[in-house]
Amino acid sequence: MSGDTLKVEFELSESDLAFFKERLDKARDNRADDEQMVIEGIAAMKKEAIAANPPKFVTERLEKLDPLVAMVRDEDWKLSGEDRKRVLDALAYFADPDDLIPDGIPGIGYIDDAIMIDLVSAGLAPELDAYADFVAHREDLAEGGDEEDKPTLEEARKVMQSRMHRRRKRSRSLSGGFGGGPGFAIRYF
Repeated sequence: MSGDTLKVEFELSESDLAFFKERLDKARDNRADDEQMVIEGIAAMKKEAIAANPPKFVTERLEKLDPLVAMVRDEDWKLSGEDRKRVLDALAYFADPDDLIPDGIPGIGYIDDAIMIDLVSAGLAPELDAYADFVAHREDLAEGGDEEDKPTLEEARKVMQSRMHRRRKRSRSLSGGFGGGPGFAIRYF
């Protein structure tokens, strides 16, 4: 331990990952078909979480929800079909106030959310990476410059979503769903 920090490290076994996946599946099965309700539920959870003054590692992870919400709302990204469903199913866990550890428990109510955010982020890495590349390309186009050499936003979206699908297929075969595989380690500093 150095200074006023404490490093907490744990490793999730296959059965631990199955436990969290089961909770994610339950949230998915209970998810309302109203996308706006899921998005509003996440906004409410984040607001309540920040107001509860959680540990720094929780607030850092809460920010990781922003690109997931953005990719669902982004009309240029045009996330659809199974891709959209996969992201919304993951977000459903965070919109549910009756998750694994009730959010209202001081000090620990958002720890399960932090763990699940790491797991969901790892599992949705192909989507997050492709969307980040898309946003960067859009910003690059907005800045101007030599437009002839740059693909249009629509062309870039198609390429990046195609790449996302290839990476998704490859990661699914390697990881069993969460992107980490057996012994997936989560570290909080």
